Formats: sequence, structure tokens, C-alpha cells
Amino acid sequence: MATAPRKRMTAAERREQLLDVGGSVFAEKGYDASSVEEIAQKAGVTKPVVYEHFGGKEGLYAVIVDREMREILERITRALEPSGAFVRLEAAADAFLRYIEERPDGFRVLVRDAPLVTGGATPWGSLIGTIADKVDALLAGELSNRGFDRSFAPLYSRAVMGLIANVGQWWLETGFSDRRTVAAHMVNIVWNGLEGLEASPMLRLPDVDADPAPDATRSPEA
Repeated sequence: MATAPRKRMTAAERREQLLDVGGSVFAEKGYDASSVEEIAQKAGVTKPVVYEHFGGKEGLYAVIVDREMREILERITRALEPSGAFVRLEAAADAFLRYIEERPDGFRVLVRDAPLVTGGATPWGSLIGTIADKVDALLAGELSNRGFDRSFAPLYSRAVMGLIANVGQWWLETGFSDRRTVAAHMVNIVWNGLEGLEASPMLRLPDVDADPAPDATRSPEA
């Protein structure tokens, strides 16, 4: 019985295949240890095909990073659409972890050390900053509602994103519990921490950089 000829990929299909294969290789080995030759071999094409689509390894990597950043930003943006700060916080935490769950290779590419191809910042740092900017308004509103200084919202939004991002990375590597349970615990510490905020927090420990108090037992001439 004759075997049907394999359908030839269109240029768009081949491009997507190379992005998927490249993402898998970069996620496993990192940028420096990956090669166009290996990516081409895994995709079943020759090296010139990769160069034709992306101009080389750096071009392929940059497109993969851009695709993953757009994907996660779109998910977070949709999650922040509902009304109510608590609902939006829950939705954003779940959306972030769902992205990690559904696209683990893409997430690993974003968090790995890599060349600076996103305008002076690592892809991961740039992404976290962009998401934090979107969370600023949510936290600014909550701070105002509680009578606090809303100008500190950028500080709090980056603290929240740092917590969520680090837990997400740890969760991917350990497989600790299920996505919804992990999201619920993240929201628990963020929201209940917000509930107990002090209006003007100050460190209780002594300031070792402050000038020592003058010794009242010594005369000025001593």
C-alpha cells in the first residue's frame, strides 16, 4: 500500500514550528548552550531554513521572548478587567500560574539568563516591571480607600509581583500542590497583608548609620 506524501508546511506553519522547537531547546539548555544546528535538526530542516526565517539564533530567541511576553501580558490584562480589587487579584494570580502551567517552556525561557535583547533589561525584569505598572492602579485605589498614601503604590505593586513571580518559578520546579491552591495562598498573604497595613510604617531596629546621641555625662571640654 502506497504511503501518502507528507504535506509540505506553509511558511507560516514552519515559522511556528521553529518557534516551538526553539523555545523547547532554549528552555532546556539556555541561550548560550543552544545552537541553530540543534534547533534545525530537531525541527527536521537545514540550518539555512532557520536563518531564512529569523536571521540566526539571536533573532529566533528575540521572537520567542516577544511572543511569550505578549502572551502573558494579554492574560494578565484580561484578568484585571473585572471590578473589585480582590477579584482582580485572584484572577491575576490564577492567570499567571495558568500561563506557567500551560506554557512551561515559554516561562523557562523568560526567567533564564539571556542576552539583553529587549532594550537594556533582561526579558524577565522588563516583563515584571510592565505587569507591575498594570497593578499600580489597583493598589493605588486600595491604598486611597484605606486612607494611605497612594504614591507608594508602585513600591507595593513590585513587591506583590516579586512574590508572585518567585512563587511561580518555585512552583514550576517543585510541582507543589495544584494551581488553584497555590494561587489562593498567594492571594491570602497579599490581601491579608494589605488588610493589616500600617499608615506610616517604620523600622523598629536601631539605625546603625545614625549619629550617636551625645554623652550627657561628658562636659563639652572633655
